[in-house]
Amino acid sequence: MFKTAVQNRIFQDVVDQIQDAILDGRLQAGDVLPPERELKEMFGTSRGTLREALRVLEQKGLIKIRVGVAGGSIVRSVNTDQISESLALLVQSQQVSLEQLAEFREGIEGIVAFKATVRASRADLERLHEILQEAKACIGRRDRDAFLHADKMFHMALAQITGNPIFKTLVHSVHENIHRYYDAFLSMEAPELDENYQDLRNLLEAMEKGRPEESEKIAARHVQRFNAYMLEKKTSRQRSKSQLKERSNHVRA
Repeated sequence: MFKTAVQNRIFQDVVDQIQDAILDGRLQAGDVLPPERELKEMFGTSRGTLREALRVLEQKGLIKIRVGVAGGSIVRSVNTDQISESLALLVQSQQVSLEQLAEFREGIEGIVAFKATVRASRADLERLHEILQEAKACIGRRDRDAFLHADKMFHMALAQITGNPIFKTLVHSVHENIHRYYDAFLSMEAPELDENYQDLRNLLEAMEKGRPEESEKIAARHVQRFNAYMLEKKTSRQRSKSQLKERSNHVRA
């Protein structure tokens, strides 16, 4: 299955060969890689280099290293978990600006709304109606957190309807972690709750009428408008801090 690794890049070649064997199906989920001693002979490499390569493969989520008598390197099923975790950490750390996040969401959520409109079944539309009713009830109680949860479920349901695992992964990761931006820059008082609800309602109506272009525009405009609200609050906060700093400097002077 494996051949002697290319000596001038031996570590990466070991990683690449095992990864290729998993991705092209020669190694299936649940298979156990040959013992370390055999792998060393196959690749013509040292124990240290081999172990480092296996750790990289484990970090990629391609294998699971199990220690003990019944241990070994076990092949895992290839899924989107690693992508989801990486994107989640990027959003959680707020290393992405509001503008960058909005730019990403406008494109992705617009496309997702378009595809969901084309592919939605009657059962899908009924599920969206249920979520919309939950959101409406939250407005009546002025329950911001519960409303944001319903909003998240609505967007994730749209991604689910597309049937595309990439869309599902991206939308899930963003909406599971975007609350940090909301908490910092979005008040979501009664007017914002009502406006958000109306956007969801308009989007569902466009879906029921089979108008994907309209759905896409509604989703994109929704992101643009609420991002503008967050930018306004962020700018106002920065201005206040700057003014406070100037006053403090003036007093000390």
